[in-house]
Amino acid sequence: MTESPPPAAGGKPRSDRLLSMAALGVAAVALGVAGWSQMGFDSRVRAYLMANPTVLEEVMQARQQAEYANLFQRITEGVAANPQLLAADPRDPAVGPEDASVVVHQFFDYRCPYCKVLAEPYLALIERHPNVRFVFKEWPILDGPQDGISHYAARAALAADAQGRYLPVHQALMAADSLDQATVDQALAQAGVDMAAARAFMEAETTRRHVQELQAAAATVGLQGTPTFFVDGRVSETNDPAALEQAIVAAKG
Repeated sequence: MTESPPPAAGGKPRSDRLLSMAALGVAAVALGVAGWSQMGFDSRVRAYLMANPTVLEEVMQARQQAEYANLFQRITEGVAANPQLLAADPRDPAVGPEDASVVVHQFFDYRCPYCKVLAEPYLALIERHPNVRFVFKEWPILDGPQDGISHYAARAALAADAQGRYLPVHQALMAADSLDQATVDQALAQAGVDMAAARAFMEAETTRRHVQELQAAAATVGLQGTPTFFVDGRVSETNDPAALEQAIVAAKG
């Protein structure tokens, strides 16, 4: 979704050619040109755009906003049709009371740069709202194979959660400038995780299946990138911590 709405990792590419054509159309209307084949059209449009350089930027912004609106609508419809994505799952790490009236879900990858930027403000948000349930959805999308480092880190964090050491490991992985297996193992060890038990948990078929199921469900509803947040079942159109807090307060009523 990495402001970073959905596209911090995996956002949709913008078609500059289509945007340029749209800008030419705007310029044509502004100039009162009846037909695009009219002699002198190119030079007149170029002169108009040179004199009004903000036109192309405005067209690009409008198209991007329309793409975002369509994306959020598709996600909303996808979640409504596939409620299991946000259904309570005891396998997911979470902070806050199980019977909380407001639940926030975060989908993230430990290698996502904007996820790392948001990590500390998000934890501060959690501390300010102890009566809200915050669910961590381990969504390793930045590598393909199941044994890539994003997957390894996700399974390691789940192993830490099984031993009651999730948040220290989560914070350490988010704070790391880059990740490799040694860095992940070090985060586990420094958090006091039993490494033998953690490795067994990480390699268990049930753990791998959990990650695979989450990835499949996220793809089904149309999630595009990390981080993506849901506040009380509604996808957030921004990842700004202040805006997320406003949505949480509003959800509390």
